[in-house]
This record gives sequence, structure tokens and C-alpha cells, in this order.
Amino acid sequence: QVQLVESGGGLVQAGGSLRLSCAASGRTLGRYNMGWFRQAPGKEREFVAAISWSRSYTRYADSVKGRFTISRDNAKNTVYLQMNSLKPEDTAVYYCAADLHDGYLRITDNEYDYWGQGTRVTVSS
Repeated sequence: QVQLVESGGGLVQAGGSLRLSCAASGRTLGRYNMGWFRQAPGKEREFVAAISWSRSYTRYADSVKGRFTISRDNAKNTVYLQMNSLKPEDTAVYYCAADLHDGYLRITDNEYDYWGQGTRVTVSS
């Protein structure tokens, strides 16, 4: 079992920044790809970013490319999402997820095995 706990969400003005963290327990994440997803009110959950276990590869949704950066510290069993130049349309609950299978960076939520409870991000205009 893997437990994931997100933190770092909050209220921020447009143009501001937030850094989300996802701390894992129960199993080391050092060999697993990790992803961030988000779900806005009334919308389906969507892919935001993913990072390989080696940190060599990352992948981003077009809507956040150039503004968000995913990173990880395997020694701390933690994954981060640095969000800059935030826009009101970034408002959502953000979830981290662990992919326990080998291979490419997945972007569909049903391919991830474990999920955190989410942290809410609200961007005011």
C-alpha cells in the first residue's frame, strides 16, 4: 500500500505562485513514475504533469507547459509541483498519483494506482 498526502494548496491572486508537495508513505516511490492531476468544479479530472522515477523525463499538459514544473526528491519520498504565473482557470483540486507500472509517462487517470486526497488551489482574478 502507498499513502499519498498532498499539501501546499491555498488562495492566490492571478500571476502568483504556489508549490504543492506530495509526501508518500508505506512504500518508497523511488522506482515509480508520479503524476499530478487536477479537477475543476463541474469538470472531469485532467492530467497536469508527470515525472519518471529517475527524474530524467517529464511530461506536461499544454495548458501548464512553461508555467508549472514537476520535480521529486526520492530521498524524501516526495514529489513537488511548482506553479508559477497562475491563472483563474488553474483553480481546481490537485491530486498526486503513483504509477506502479514500468514504462512511459501516463496521462490518463485510470492508469495510476494510488491517489492522494487532494489539495485545493484557488486563483482569484
